[in-house]
Amino acid sequence: IRPSYAMLNVGVMEDDTQEGSQLHAYYPISSLKIVEDPLYIKIEDCIYTENRITGSVYVSENTASHPYLMTDAGSMEWDLEVHKSIACHTGILACPLFNWLNALDSFWHGEGIRTAYKGTVTWNGEIFDVTPEESYGYADKHWGRKFNRPLLTLAGCKLTSKKTGKELKYSAVAIDGCRPRFLWFPLRPALSLQITYTGEDFTFLFAKPWRFSKSRWSVKETKSRYIWHIKAQSRRAFAKVSLSARKAEEMPLRYELPSGDRPAEPILVSGTGIGTIELYRLGPHGKEYLDTIMVENALCISQKIVAPTKKKRFPAR
Repeated sequence: IRPSYAMLNVGVMEDDTQEGSQLHAYYPISSLKIVEDPLYIKIEDCIYTENRITGSVYVSENTASHPYLMTDAGSMEWDLEVHKSIACHTGILACPLFNWLNALDSFWHGEGIRTAYKGTVTWNGEIFDVTPEESYGYADKHWGRKFNRPLLTLAGCKLTSKKTGKELKYSAVAIDGCRPRFLWFPLRPALSLQITYTGEDFTFLFAKPWRFSKSRWSVKETKSRYIWHIKAQSRRAFAKVSLSARKAEEMPLRYELPSGDRPAEPILVSGTGIGTIELYRLGPHGKEYLDTIMVENALCISQKIVAPTKKKRFPAR
């Protein structure tokens, strides 16, 4: 009989001013209350709805010393209003039939690829005010048996037009990896991509990592950065995306699969990715150049084969 629990994972990412930290709080399944419509999730004093999130987590030094809990010590409290202005609907990839067939190891839905937050976050006793004008937020959900391979999520809504030099409103980009499966056999990995440009959605499904497809992607590792290059084409548009993240700001997430195992390949996350997007509209007269978009403060989540060594290692369960 495998143990069952609900876990709340909160923390801060690394940057030039602070070191990343992760707090894991564990609760019995009986503490978890879920209402689907409208969405309402409650674990003791932590509440999640579509338009508000509140709660608190405290982890003592004694609890954090237990290696199997995979947590740092500290405290966080949050009370935030949530406004999701742009959604990424993956269509057939998240439909009930695909869920029933277990067609993917992990399903994804980006309900808030551009999300504004307002309120306060208290981290280890220090209060931070969160304003909608500078929160450049993101909200999505994954569900399934395990993480997809490749595991890749890139997203950002702090976008600036190179054509006009102005910040783009009602705009966002979101990219997620998936690996479809036929019966028990995994197919080739692919990406789902949505670019929302001044309110207009451009969606690209199944961008594949091989040479002879209209859509393709690759990842490059340099001495200081991870760089992702993506070319995607649909009937309506063509996009060329280049995003990168500094290795020094990548933080390895500590987590456990639903099976109770810990994978050997860590998940690296950062919130300071940068890059560019070249966007074209396709029509009867060929390509129409729309804009080159500068991306800042991008969320970068990816899986790396070799584990980093700067963080302490936690044993498998």
